[in-house]
Amino acid sequence: MVSHNERILNLNMIDNFWRDLPRPFFALAPMEEVTDVVFRHVVSEAAKPDVFFTEFTNTESYCHPEGINSVRGRLTFTEDEQPIVAQIWGDRPEYFWQMSIGMAKQGFRGVDINMGCPVPNVTANGKGSGLILRPEVAADIIQATKAGGLPVSVKTRLGYSDVDEWHDWLTHLLKQDIANLTIHLRTRKEMSKVDAHWELIPEIKKLRDQVAPDTLLTINGDVPDRQTGLKLADQYGVDGIMIGRGIFTNPFAFEKEPKDHSSKELLDLLRLHLDLHDHYSEELELRPFKALHRFFKIYVRGFRGASELRNQLMNTESTNEVRALLDHFVRQQDKDNLGPAI
Repeated sequence: MVSHNERILNLNMIDNFWRDLPRPFFALAPMEEVTDVVFRHVVSEAAKPDVFFTEFTNTESYCHPEGINSVRGRLTFTEDEQPIVAQIWGDRPEYFWQMSIGMAKQGFRGVDINMGCPVPNVTANGKGSGLILRPEVAADIIQATKAGGLPVSVKTRLGYSDVDEWHDWLTHLLKQDIANLTIHLRTRKEMSKVDAHWELIPEIKKLRDQVAPDTLLTINGDVPDRQTGLKLADQYGVDGIMIGRGIFTNPFAFEKEPKDHSSKELLDLLRLHLDLHDHYSEELELRPFKALHRFFKIYVRGFRGASELRNQLMNTESTNEVRALLDHFVRQQDKDNLGPAI
């Protein structure tokens, strides 16, 4: 039973920050075991987007007396990351209701519902992009998530199996009165194996304009950097651009004035990542050090000796071991640059 005060909270949105963002705005995509508080701060140092999202956080775990400890690190953030949106997933409306209230109390500026994750063990249970096949449950979840008074957004895909599903599915979502709809321009079946369907953007925008003109439209898929995003926004008139995998090839993807970056700048970002990893080790205590290995390719690339250094880093077992390798690499670079004594 929803109390009178909770009904009032639901009806009066605390603050729809989406309306105050620049057009187009740029967001870093929520990515599992990637966009934690550590990496978001590294991205901020390189070039900050307009909106941050957390990693995916399971609503059932959050609402479980013991499970809450397993997701605590996923919800850690600092005020200089604002506006930041909690991205949550599951399939039980009552858990979304409870968690949305918790997210408002914790200071998040919005709640985003994951209806796009294509991982089989998620979709097989009707969660993530599995909700595309359960439209009524998806609608119930959206309404329940409004309980916290934060603006509710959805990130989804064009369809489950076929691209042709996009019209009915997106129409259904647009009728739910959400603040922002982010569309990964592929189906669940396509994963990331094909090019994003940019050709559908004009029709999708036309549908948004007809069904829910107040809902912002954000596109995601094959956007490597801000400059590409600006061209897409200018061409198609969308409100926002979300960059995901592009950050793995260019940590400066959100730069307003792109430039070439030295190996020192890249390795300084890696050192910052290491320092932040140590600083937040208590919040991220459930994660093994080897989870850091996936980030090395972001910073160690595009300069002489990068491949060999990266291979060495993949065998490290502590942040101090990584630092020692970096120090040795820099000393060797300096020595090589000086050349032989005359």
